[in-house]
Amino acid sequence: MPGDTRRINGPEETFYPPKFAVGVDIDSKHTLLDENGRRADDRNHDQLRPVFVQAGVISKAKGSAYIEIGQTKVMCAVYGPRQVARREDFSMNGQLSCELKYATFSTQRRRSHQLDNHDKDMSVIVMETLEPAVCLDKFPKAIVDVFVTVLQDDGSALAAAITCASVALADAEIEMYDIVIGTTVRQTDETMILDPTNEEEYKPQVRNCESINNGMVTIGYLPSLNQISCSALVGQMLLENISQAVKVAVTSCLKIYPVVQKTILESVKQKRSKTTSTNS
Repeated sequence: MPGDTRRINGPEETFYPPKFAVGVDIDSKHTLLDENGRRADDRNHDQLRPVFVQAGVISKAKGSAYIEIGQTKVMCAVYGPRQVARREDFSMNGQLSCELKYATFSTQRRRSHQLDNHDKDMSVIVMETLEPAVCLDKFPKAIVDVFVTVLQDDGSALAAAITCASVALADAEIEMYDIVIGTTVRQTDETMILDPTNEEEYKPQVRNCESINNGMVTIGYLPSLNQISCSALVGQMLLENISQAVKVAVTSCLKIYPVVQKTILESVKQKRSKTTSTNS
């Protein structure tokens, strides 16, 4: 309105700020591999970063876990099962509630203290990935709360969150059909890389936004059952590339699975030794 002095009229068009930086060419084609076929961190296109997993890191929680994939660090706490408070939420099957939150210091740009739309979307993906693996019929009329915190995001944070939450559920002694392992695969043009870092992740607002084969696939895989519980695609990829990306992701999940198994086994042994020493 012409007479409204409180309204700030913005410009009719905007430009991406780094476009005006000296020596920066935003429109240039971004390559994930150098001339020797190596990535920025000297990995091959199908090579995972080092994985570290530990269970039982939060004493107040029923179950907890911590995972490091390179510089990506995620922690998860599980509480419950607890009784559903409201009558309208009654169900003979149990419920799973997931909340994924990025710490304010997890990225170069400071995150908000409150959940934003991205956090809510990631929370839904984690919940839908874990639900097929949890025996919900074992705790009717109850709910299990899963809280995931991304402490540092250096790429593939969603995949790390899926694996971490699954280990935390196992540490909380929640009955499951299988452990869920998460992995991310990045595709750009004809290049496909495994376990992308933050610089390698799909960013349509910066790079190759015009490409018809530019995206990223994250899956949740149940190794013992040989089933995929959930897959999330961002960007756009050709059907044959999506199929190939899923196969690469499944292969990498099988490499992470023994590490997760060892972590859960050590957690069970520690709990059993504590119980034995307490009873004696």
